[in-house]
Amino acid sequence: MSPTRPTIPDISGTAVLITGASTGIGAALAKAFAAQGARVGLHYNSSGTAARAIGAEIEATGGTVSLIQADATRPGELARAVESTAKTFGRLDGLINNAGGIVTRQPYEEWTDVTYDAILDLNVRSVLSASKAAITHLKTRGGFIINTTSVGGRNGASGGAGLYGSSKAFITNVTRGMAKELIPFGIRVNAVSPGVINTPFHERYSTKAQLDALEKAIPQGRIGVPEDCVGAYLFLASATLSGYIIGQTIEVNGGLIMP
Repeated sequence: MSPTRPTIPDISGTAVLITGASTGIGAALAKAFAAQGARVGLHYNSSGTAARAIGAEIEATGGTVSLIQADATRPGELARAVESTAKTFGRLDGLINNAGGIVTRQPYEEWTDVTYDAILDLNVRSVLSASKAAITHLKTRGGFIINTTSVGGRNGASGGAGLYGSSKAFITNVTRGMAKELIPFGIRVNAVSPGVINTPFHERYSTKAQLDALEKAIPQGRIGVPEDCVGAYLFLASATLSGYIIGQTIEVNGGLIMP
């Protein structure tokens, strides 16, 4: 935890599952929530080495973490991750639906059913599946769900990432629908929309030329880092800080989009 980041008392002692938490924004969240005293379910799929390294770092600083491997694109896998977290910690207080990705850049003229299924399974079905499993647990004492959407969900994305952007727009609206449906049970649902963040996501799917062009369009003059996103998630996880904020999406993008 950054020495300048304040302690948020009502996060301490909670049990939180973070999907896609082995690298990038998810890894930064796992460390930040653990530093606040939360017990963290750290979900990963193929990045086992990275997940174990994050887990070891959390434990070395006195945090509590449970690693859960699951393929977010396969029906039932994230539901299993939810149940594993709840069983390990004896409760579940929050879910951060962070797993997602472009999968591939493919223009609309060239999209295929295979591409559609891969992108929607990863970015949409995973959120619905994990949330459905978490709701039963969260209803017992209230809690939160925070969905990770994207600036691409607002501006349509570009460079062949249109289906990805559309899947994230779906999640933005899912956030609103869930928020209305679940707040009577004390479950607060919101979202965070990262802009251009320097993560393995862009290392894999974006060229230097694409990133240079995006950087020039950011008023703050730089591409973000995962730690830039952490504060928004901690804020939304805390009922003390954001208890009357429901169904909202916080944009974290250096001014690239100002809705």
